Amino acid sequence: MKIGLLALSGLRVHDPKLLKLGMTLPGIVERGRVLSSLPSLGLLYLAACTPAEHQVSYYEAEGDRSEPEDLYHCDLVAINTFSAQVFEAYAIADRLRAAGVKVAMGGLHVTVQSEEALEHADYVFLGEGERTWPEAISEIESGTQRRVWDAREMPPVEVQRLPIPRYDLLQDRPYTRYPVQTTRGCPWRCDFCASNVMFSYPYRKRPVADVVRDVLAIKKFQRRPFIELADDNTFVDHSWGMELCRELIPLRVKWFTETDISVADNRDLLQQMREAGCKQVLIGIESPEQGLLDGIELRANFKSRYQGDLIEAVQRIQAHGITVNGCFILGLDSHTPEIFQQVLAFANEAALWDVQLTVLTPFPGTPLYERLASESRLLYPQRWDRCTLFDVNFEPKQMSVRELQQGIHWLASQLYSREAIANRRRSFLRTTG
Repeated sequence: MKIGLLALSGLRVHDPKLLKLGMTLPGIVERGRVLSSLPSLGLLYLAACTPAEHQVSYYEAEGDRSEPEDLYHCDLVAINTFSAQVFEAYAIADRLRAAGVKVAMGGLHVTVQSEEALEHADYVFLGEGERTWPEAISEIESGTQRRVWDAREMPPVEVQRLPIPRYDLLQDRPYTRYPVQTTRGCPWRCDFCASNVMFSYPYRKRPVADVVRDVLAIKKFQRRPFIELADDNTFVDHSWGMELCRELIPLRVKWFTETDISVADNRDLLQQMREAGCKQVLIGIESPEQGLLDGIELRANFKSRYQGDLIEAVQRIQAHGITVNGCFILGLDSHTPEIFQQVLAFANEAALWDVQLTVLTPFPGTPLYERLASESRLLYPQRWDRCTLFDVNFEPKQMSVRELQQGIHWLASQLYSREAIANRRRSFLRTTG
């Protein structure tokens, strides 16, 4: 069979004021470029798991969110999408099926909305696709009537047996970042996190030798790649993290990852990260005061229990030459209209190199979605296209919807102007240079 893999990427925003700001503020534009320059690792793993006798090609949706014409020459198209793009994905799937092309869909959203997806796809894949994809391809080629493959009924993927993703499919594409996975899952369970869809799976660390193998596969066609470690929380295990960094040092690559604030308390790990080429970590600070985070992490209340000073923690990381992209979630139940000024003050005092503002977003399948639905606080139930991280889709507890929206607009204008970014980065360069 001729199989096409289609990814939908890039930012989505409905709020007209944020759309306007996004076109004019350098910080928002910069983050949008990063997100749109990253291929889908999930699809590259599926390509690697596809039996060798099939022809596989990788595609991205066009800039106008339409599908490449080549997909209409495929026997099967697999689409991977997030909630914010799922209606676009369904529209593409409908057009392909109308032309006689079989369509498969999977990912976090499809896993929790399988009946919805079946209205637009011939086949749906739930849970970790590597478990079921090879078998499904054989059955689909044979004309199976089966439509659902559910990996959640199986043991978790053994990450030590993952193949090299099909990075070779990207050789003729101008990507600036390449994803490599070192771990799967996260030991914490924040109520808002879409990864909760897979919460029954354990936190798993890949063999460091396999991570090195994957990086070397990328370097075969990209001499100096920038690597994005595609993990929810890379450095949960500090001793394993030290081993990872030691093995990355000889590869001479630069990389980015997401982790939690605890790395700030391990100076040896920070030094190893710097020597290994770490340029930036994204850390979910969520709120500038730990007391406002009580209860959002459901397993051990980790974010609220952190005993260190958050500003000092950020500064310790950045003192090692590793920039911090501090991520904040606006609209938590503990937030009042004062939160916007508090976040601005924190970002400036900590001299955060980058700041990622997001709106509390009730993704389907998360404890947050279920809680807000039970409290009748969802503004647009099942409007998945509003799950953008930037659009308000719920009734805040201690402010109005309008106050939350206006506060985000004001804070974005204060944080993302060229002057504001330069001031924060100038402070970072003074302390590290």
